[in-house]
Amino acid sequence: MGESTTLPVNDCARDPVLLLKDLISIPSVNPDGDPGIPAEHCGEEALGAFLAALLDQAGVEVSTEEVAPGRPNILGRFPSDRPGKPIILFAPHLDTVGVGDMTIDPFTPDQRNGRIYGRGASDTKGPMAAMLAALFSLEEKIAELPYEIHFVALAAEESGQLGSRHFARHHGADYAFGIVGEPTSMTVVHTHKGCAWCAIDVPGRAAHGSTPEQGDSAILRAMRLVHHLDSDFREKLRNAAPSDPLLGHSTLNIGMIRGGTRANIVPSGCRITVDIRSTPGLLASGEDGITFLQRSISKVDAEAIVSPLGGPTMPLCTDPDHPIGMQLASAGNGFAGAPWFCDASHLAAAGLPSVAIGPGSIEQAHTEDEWIALEDLIDGTRRFRHFLENLS
Repeated sequence: MGESTTLPVNDCARDPVLLLKDLISIPSVNPDGDPGIPAEHCGEEALGAFLAALLDQAGVEVSTEEVAPGRPNILGRFPSDRPGKPIILFAPHLDTVGVGDMTIDPFTPDQRNGRIYGRGASDTKGPMAAMLAALFSLEEKIAELPYEIHFVALAAEESGQLGSRHFARHHGADYAFGIVGEPTSMTVVHTHKGCAWCAIDVPGRAAHGSTPEQGDSAILRAMRLVHHLDSDFREKLRNAAPSDPLLGHSTLNIGMIRGGTRANIVPSGCRITVDIRSTPGLLASGEDGITFLQRSISKVDAEAIVSPLGGPTMPLCTDPDHPIGMQLASAGNGFAGAPWFCDASHLAAAGLPSVAIGPGSIEQAHTEDEWIALEDLIDGTRRFRHFLENLS
């Protein structure tokens, strides 16, 4: 594991480069799927403890909310000179994706060629470092802003979004605006597609492989469904709502097909796993990806069962004319849409207008040699500070 810097924590906190190196050096790998490191090094607890201490030493009121065992949200409430001010929330996530396929040491931050390398450098410890460095740099001036400022580091964004779902349920109504940390090249992502993963379980009837006519192959039935999904269903999904000017059409990806047990047994079951990305327009039309899929599949194979895999993520569609969003876009690089989804959708679904923004490029997220450009990190910090200093 990488070693933390030895400077006093508050000095590090005001320098986004030093702070990012500290954040990278603390593993916070999401344990779901294949993390690529031993289980004892997974989860957000260690990084959460570091941030809680950092915020506390800076005079920020800190609370910790465990959303799953060893997986906390860390909430910091910066001082305010008077009660009752509307509150802006800065909300990056704590976790990173796995590290098993990385070609660099994921937890030893490496500064070279104008970049910082390490897991999370882009997604999303770089945006977190820029946000915190900007907030800490204001020192006592932060209490005098026209808005009260809170910071939350959210758990489990990379799988399940447990942190933002929990925060939205318990705190969503408390805030005027949410700023989620993601590597957007400092554009304000105010809209993105929703996401639903579904399993389609296709039944069959087993028989000996030498007499396949006595069985009913679930794989052959699944092949007919795959053909339907890749032709009629894909076209109907595309045309279910007008093309979004930023996001295009709703889309389908057929990600996995698994069936059968042996070559000499007619398969009695087969599972197709799909990923549906839906535009805000699909939802506005009264449809959603899951029910749209269920209705279509039932017409082709009435015995096939469609099951959601986890809770769906709703599309994000925050009004770009929101005054705080406009001020943020002015300090950043304008507005944009995104094909991916993030914690902002769960906050927005709870009634908290939210967007995503941060330094770094999404093209570097999840890569084998993840990095962020130093100039982007420093520029992002400067832009966040400019936004805060010019709030009205």
